[in-house]
Amino acid sequence: MSEQPMNPTPDEATDDDAPGTAPAGTVPTGSTAADALADPFADAATDVTADEAAALRAASFERARRLRQEPRFPGGPAADPAGSHHERRIRSFQPRRSRVTTGQQDALERLWPKWGLDIDGQRVLDLAHLFDGLPVVLEIGFGMGEATAQMAADDPGTGILAVDVHTPGQGNLLGLADKAGSTNVRVANGDAVILLREMLAPESLDGLRVYFPDPWPKARHHKRRLIQPEFLDLVAPVLKPGAIVHCATDWEPYAEQMLEVLTAHPRFENTAADGGYAPRPAFRPLTRFEGQGLDKGHVVHDLLFARV
Repeated sequence: MSEQPMNPTPDEATDDDAPGTAPAGTVPTGSTAADALADPFADAATDVTADEAAALRAASFERARRLRQEPRFPGGPAADPAGSHHERRIRSFQPRRSRVTTGQQDALERLWPKWGLDIDGQRVLDLAHLFDGLPVVLEIGFGMGEATAQMAADDPGTGILAVDVHTPGQGNLLGLADKAGSTNVRVANGDAVILLREMLAPESLDGLRVYFPDPWPKARHHKRRLIQPEFLDLVAPVLKPGAIVHCATDWEPYAEQMLEVLTAHPRFENTAADGGYAPRPAFRPLTRFEGQGLDKGHVVHDLLFARV
């Protein structure tokens, strides 16, 4: 699974060795934004003044900025749904752009208006209306959506609000849910912290699922891990009493941190009698990613804590 903001913040820009990212301010070669960053003097006279040169550069970078913020699919998930609502904050995920297949594009174009929503931080969601009265669990980071689609199909009586920023995964999940005839999935695009903090009513969720979040293995990146005391402070108020927080990871040090942080929080109680890890519940499918890890000898830990 994947955690995933839209544009890196100044804090993120300082981590020049964060995994899977280009240096701050760079644009992939061959992209429209890269074309906009090309030599602004290509069609200009060579004897421009310093002020004219500065104006050309400013206009070029502004065009590139607008292009990066334009949605890839008009009417689909926004490139930067919260916009100026973002604040300087260390985030637990990095923006990714990958190729969208024809099938994923078709699903986004057909189903996003019906089952998709942008996390803009400007409204409180009416989950009862959004899910036709079903109890709702929040899933943060669903990767390509295979496990989420299977859980939705296996339990049509539970609504799943699935959050991610990876466009191909969003399209894939929508397509899988549509193919299975599942109507209990809604795909949210954007930063889960903004969703929790500003778009969910108190005690509106029946559970939270965080499966295989980025472990951020380097010590200096541990601050980016999602499961932190401050994150749980946001989660607790929007969960109903008794709601389950279910985490899973195959990264042993992160599992240990999850257990420590959840155990220490006064509003969560471990459901495991021995105060440790829990067996994998039958409702959580064995994912392809998880299977690959198990083949390599990785140990997967599940943690189930109840909101008290």
